[in-house]
Amino acid sequence: MSDYERIVELSRNVGTIANRKLISINSITHEIRILALNALIEASRAGSAGVGFAVVAKEVKSVSHRITEISSEMGKDLASSISELNRVGQHMMVQLEDAKGQRLKDLALNMIDIIDRNLYERSCDVRWWATDAAVVEALEGADMGKRAFASERLGVILNSYTVYLDLWIADLEGNVIANGRPQLFPGVVGSNVANAPWFQDAIGTASGDHYAAQDIEVSQRLGGQQVATYSTAVREGGRAEGRVIGALGIFFDWGTQAATVVNAVRLTPEERRVTRCMLVDKDGRIIASSDGKGILSDKFNLRKGANSQKTDFYTTGDGTAVGFAETPGYETYPGLGWLGVIEQRTRREE
Repeated sequence: MSDYERIVELSRNVGTIANRKLISINSITHEIRILALNALIEASRAGSAGVGFAVVAKEVKSVSHRITEISSEMGKDLASSISELNRVGQHMMVQLEDAKGQRLKDLALNMIDIIDRNLYERSCDVRWWATDAAVVEALEGADMGKRAFASERLGVILNSYTVYLDLWIADLEGNVIANGRPQLFPGVVGSNVANAPWFQDAIGTASGDHYAAQDIEVSQRLGGQQVATYSTAVREGGRAEGRVIGALGIFFDWGTQAATVVNAVRLTPEERRVTRCMLVDKDGRIIASSDGKGILSDKFNLRKGANSQKTDFYTTGDGTAVGFAETPGYETYPGLGWLGVIEQRTRREE
């Protein structure tokens, strides 16, 4: 419970206590008036002997009326003040909810923006490396020496770009002729990827300025690891408009890199205990999660109607707050329709 919620709760408690006590006061003064009335009756019966007692009874009755008036005035004053305190508390809670919503949206947007900037670089890498002389020459003939050199060259690239699992070169028939880590992934060279979407999309690119990006998947040939695959055609002479002679596929180490992003969201220790940071694809499939659950197997369904907004916030029936932001893209990278999602429970689930 937030401090603002506590204020509202305490003000309601004060109102309840005050009303209960005022009812008790009114009940007592009512009893006093009845006693005073009975005393006056008895004083009247006593004649001259009861005159002094009658004076006291009248004063008691007068005091009880005054107490009733004060009680009534206090009830009205308390009701007004407590009502104002409730109103202020509720307003503060609305402001807090708005601030919380904006914070979660900002965190979600920052998370997906980091991914976009990262993958923008991958789209640049694949187009650049496809023009590398070693890559082009490996596909322009059947020279095994050139293919071996291309594999060595890919290895050099991987040593500098540690965010990749491997880089593959495939000929027009889809036969992989070289990869950058043959010792780590020995079964790659000689395999055929003609039916792989990344290869087909690469071969179909219009020019060297274009590339293809695939949904996140698990690659069995790369040790069952999660990959984000980017590809493009390798063209004769390395020219942007040259004849297609093969394809280059680069496999981004998605599992490791995405985990770093979702776990690096700036949260307080208390927030972290009740918050789940996720990346989801255009179909709602969870592709990264700070709790490691449901990745590539579960879907996160945003509240009905929420998808009409690129960035939004809402609270579910159980008080869970959800902020999300759709990929804005970066530079020439339009994004893949992915979203950053922040889910924050109201309390820690034990």
